[in-house]
Amino acid sequence: MGVKNMKNISGGVTAPQGFLAAGVAAGIRKKGKKDVAIVYSKVPATCAAVYTTNIFKAAPLKVTEEHLADGIAQAMVINSGIANACMGKDGMDSAKKMAEITAKALQIKTEDVVVASTGLIGVPLPMETIEKGIKEAAKVLAVEGGTDASEAIMTTDLVKKEVAVQLELGGKVVTIGAMAKGSGMIHPNMATMLGFITTDAAVEAGCLKKILKEAVNNSFNMISVDGDTSTNDMVVLMANGLAQNPVITVGGEYYGEFAAAINEICITLAKMIAKDGEGATKLIEVQVKGALTLEDARKAALAICSSNLVKSAVFGEDANWGRIITALGYSGAEVDPDKVDVYLGDLLMAKNGTGLSFDEEKAGRILKEKEVVIAVDLKLGNFEAKSWGCDLSYDYVKINAAYRT
Repeated sequence: MGVKNMKNISGGVTAPQGFLAAGVAAGIRKKGKKDVAIVYSKVPATCAAVYTTNIFKAAPLKVTEEHLADGIAQAMVINSGIANACMGKDGMDSAKKMAEITAKALQIKTEDVVVASTGLIGVPLPMETIEKGIKEAAKVLAVEGGTDASEAIMTTDLVKKEVAVQLELGGKVVTIGAMAKGSGMIHPNMATMLGFITTDAAVEAGCLKKILKEAVNNSFNMISVDGDTSTNDMVVLMANGLAQNPVITVGGEYYGEFAAAINEICITLAKMIAKDGEGATKLIEVQVKGALTLEDARKAALAICSSNLVKSAVFGEDANWGRIITALGYSGAEVDPDKVDVYLGDLLMAKNGTGLSFDEEKAGRILKEKEVVIAVDLKLGNFEAKSWGCDLSYDYVKINAAYRT
């Protein structure tokens, strides 16, 4: 990672001081897969969250928004298998019940519990099963339970996604840990993805919210697997202050370093999600520079990364740069067609909007790699952005054609 004074360490959400977790198989999902997780802080923590923009916002998100009105939380409870979305009053009652059961098991305030769910939409939660799972998870909370928790939040994910880092702030070692889930229905503004970040840093609540929002805009809002945006997605950041560092505030001495660390954590998780896209065989990174505005750079990068034609070409290892130009043209970004350069890796394919005679064999070698970089220079300004996605394979259709059954 590129942040000064930061190093990777093993672990996930329980790497920071004072955090415990568990993941158990309650019986929501088949084949004995883990499906209920709890992440718990030994002390109340400042907490912030960013939510999906989908109008059909699931009940857990609404409950979490209410609970985080004071910027404080002490636990997160998550289930996989069923999304608890589009279930009306019953869905709200179930989400509230999840918080109540968790609070009682942990002997904390109900309003200090964050609730999240992921899975099938329009199906009622089996509350007896959920209650059993929550109570079981509460009994086995441990530092070693972080990996179990990361497995319990998975749905069609093929791999668990967790990361942890340390850095020194004000003479104190600060640790940040995180886990995420996401594989399909991933598109800008977040979709079928959940992210949970923990830290023992002391951070002012408003500052935490600002840092998280900016990090999400640079990471989770810059990935696309299939163009669908879901109902349940959110990223939560808890900071319990046990590192005893000088409190981080907006514009304060340590704001920049901490914000950069959270940004790197989110980008790492976002790339893991894109790489694990349903049926994916390759990670695609689109780099756009020379844009007039940051918004233009993001629009351009996302349009290219989200294009099914571009994604299909990468899967087929076809160096069809025309598809890149086409996506750029409808992106809504300010573009001068006579100035655009297009690269595949370090291979220049088009200069000033005109195709070049390029080395097809080299292009083929680049496209055979597991990570493919597409770079576009608009040559209009000084802004740049990156977006991440995956190729579109035959297996994507197979997975989603039978997801419910």
